[in-house]
Amino acid sequence: METLATAIALFIAFTFGACIGSFLNVVVYRIPAGISLISPPSRCPNCLHGLGKTENVPVFGWLWLRGRCRWCKVKISSRYPIVEATTGIIFMLVFWQFGYSIETIGYCAFLSWLLSLSLIDLDTMTLPASLTKSGLVLGLVFQGFVGWQIAQGQGAANQLMFGVGGAVSGIWLLEIIALVGSIMLGQQAMGDGDGKLMATIGAWIGWKNVLVSSFIACGVGSIIGGGAIALGIMNKKQPMPFGPFLALGGALSLFLGDAIINVYVNTFFNF
Repeated sequence: METLATAIALFIAFTFGACIGSFLNVVVYRIPAGISLISPPSRCPNCLHGLGKTENVPVFGWLWLRGRCRWCKVKISSRYPIVEATTGIIFMLVFWQFGYSIETIGYCAFLSWLLSLSLIDLDTMTLPASLTKSGLVLGLVFQGFVGWQIAQGQGAANQLMFGVGGAVSGIWLLEIIALVGSIMLGQQAMGDGDGKLMATIGAWIGWKNVLVSSFIACGVGSIIGGGAIALGIMNKKQPMPFGPFLALGGALSLFLGDAIINVYVNTFFNF
């Protein structure tokens, strides 16, 4: 019975996540375009015909339409169901690790912010301040709630300082990395939004995991960027969005940060 209950809970988490993913598709498209998230309702970007209830069902709506608008027959990007399914999987993983807790709710929101910012950065090479700032504030509020659960007022103050310390560490660390990168490349290495994104990540996961996040982001970014240059896909002067790498680092640190830190400490400082 316990296994069945867990399976049902995971299915619910995936379904809810897929629904949130459908909204994230709206966020990713509309915020850079300066369009309201509320009005008009979801519609075909080509013929502007409003989507019906069955067409709006996450993942399955796209499959039912066979990837084309029901009215104008224009192809609908497969990214829509991929984002919905990915968000559903993310929510499942968060629930699997944190169970029935406020952490599950908070970290689902945190990873939703990271996914939205990553996709926007890939599309537009920008990280909207409206999302980075709101993500930062929400992270600090989350820390306050977690601390209140632990020890009420004193716990909330401690956790809030934990979040503030992580945010400050994040933006300072990215500024140092950006400065070093700019000197090495002879041009601006990062945009202003990258530091704000790292501050947001720090507010959610703290200064230790900020270090892990930056290490992962720089490592993966260097491998992919270097590979793209070696294959002639891009040149050395061509800008590359760094937000997705920061988001990947933040997500992996959330799940694996403590384990990575323990391995590092035991390897290099366990004499």
